[in-house]
Amino acid sequence: MKKRTLGNSGLQVSALGLGCMGLSFAYGPAMEKQEAIKLLQGAYDAGITFFDTAECYGPFTNEQLLGEALAPFRNEIVIATKFGFKNGDTKTGLDSSPANIRAVAEASLKRLRTDCIDLFYQHRVDPTVPMEDVAGTVKDLIKEGKVKYFGLSEAGVDSIRTAHSVQPVTALQSEYSLWWRDPENNVLPALEELGIGFVPFSPLGRGFLTGAINETTQFVSTDFRNTLPRFSKENRKANLSFTELLKTMAIEKNVTPAQIALAWLLAQKPWIVPIPGTTKINRLHENIGAVSIELTKEDLTSIQTAAAAIEVYGERYPQHLQNIVNK
Repeated sequence: MKKRTLGNSGLQVSALGLGCMGLSFAYGPAMEKQEAIKLLQGAYDAGITFFDTAECYGPFTNEQLLGEALAPFRNEIVIATKFGFKNGDTKTGLDSSPANIRAVAEASLKRLRTDCIDLFYQHRVDPTVPMEDVAGTVKDLIKEGKVKYFGLSEAGVDSIRTAHSVQPVTALQSEYSLWWRDPENNVLPALEELGIGFVPFSPLGRGFLTGAINETTQFVSTDFRNTLPRFSKENRKANLSFTELLKTMAIEKNVTPAQIALAWLLAQKPWIVPIPGTTKINRLHENIGAVSIELTKEDLTSIQTAAAAIEVYGERYPQHLQNIVNK
């Protein structure tokens, strides 16, 4: 597995990480524990050294799962986790108060079975807590040896700059893929200027860009994609142009649409590290295969031109969640 460094921080990780949310949360029933452990350890065996979790994935059960599964090689990997919701529950609102940040850090250390959190993200910007206080609290945790690196998730440029002025930000995690390219407008230039790495979540469009989802797909009742405007039946049908684009190029390269989507992301900047998630070992290896795909300048131009001509239908989130992103 090739390695990448997140910005100027010196934090080196596998070129592709593993987003672990779906093992326990959001996409239907949680995986059976032993199967999830097998997947996580299989990811390590395949070269992945960067694992992404959060206290609210479960809540709490995802961190516990990673703590158990990754304990045998804890010193050889990087685990990222997150704080920022009241009681670790996305439904109860935001809480990035210094007291809560500290409480989450202590609890996460225990669940992850470690003495130091490698990368500690603020999950969403909390408008009720000054960013200086958030960054200052994490800075203190770093001084105390409980955290190594500081990150932000779905933060806007002003928040990134403010945080970075207090405690250097190692990575920003936000959604970025061929069908959500908003970070290109302002965020990516700011990250490049400041020397901050970028960790795209949902790099496969929550599964849509794999080509396995269409307007007839039925999600289980607990799958949160049922609540996303972009995944309404009508919008899925309208957005199939994206998967057709990827399928066309995949056929030319003798690879899969998912691999083209990931290879495109990897080609954007050398400090970008996508974290696709999966519950299937064959999909894990398929995703890893994207790291070896070299897209030419002509390929990238072709994708860019074609994608720019396609309109995306549907918002990423329902209205009540739109107000907690890109602050």
